[in-house]
Amino acid sequence: MSGLDTLAGRHEVASASDMERLGRTMGGMLSAGDLVVLTGPLGAGKTTLTRGIAEGLGVRGPVQSPTFVIARTHPSLVGGAPLVHVDAYRLGSAAELDDLDIDVDGSVVVVEWGRGMAEGLRELWWEVEIERATGGHGADSACALPDWDPEDQDAPDPRTVTITRHGA
Repeated sequence: MSGLDTLAGRHEVASASDMERLGRTMGGMLSAGDLVVLTGPLGAGKTTLTRGIAEGLGVRGPVQSPTFVIARTHPSLVGGAPLVHVDAYRLGSAAELDDLDIDVDGSVVVVEWGRGMAEGLRELWWEVEIERATGGHGADSACALPDWDPEDQDAPDPRTVTITRHGA
C-alpha cells in the first residue's frame, strides 16, 4: 500500500496555488517506481500539479510542460528518486512511450496525456483526472448576465481532482 492511498478520491481545488499544494502533498508520498498518469483538458492544471509533485519530491526545477521534448528528467536534490515528467500528447502509441526507455523502477514517472498508453509501464499506477468547467457564465462577454463583472472573465475556476489507484 502506498501513502498516496490516503489521497484517493475526489478533491475540490480552488486555485493554482491549491493545485500545487496538492502536488506537494502527493510528491511527499511518492517514491521510486511510482507511476502517475495525468488526465484532463488543456489548461486543466496538469503541469501545475506536476510542479507541486516536483517540489514535494525535492527535485531540480524548473518544471515546465515537456511538450516539445516529450520527456524531461529532474534529478533529486535531496538524495531521493528523480522525477521523469512525460508529455505523451504527441506520441501515437504505448510502443512509442516504451521507446523512450524511461527508468520506471528508479524514478517517479508523471505522464501527462498518458491515458491509454502509460498504463502498461507498471502493474500498480495512479490516475489523476483533473476536471474543469468549460464555457458557462463569464466565458463569453456577449452572453453576460446583468450582474456580470468583466473581472470575472479571467478568474480561475475551481477544479475537481480525482485520484484513483489501478492494479494490484
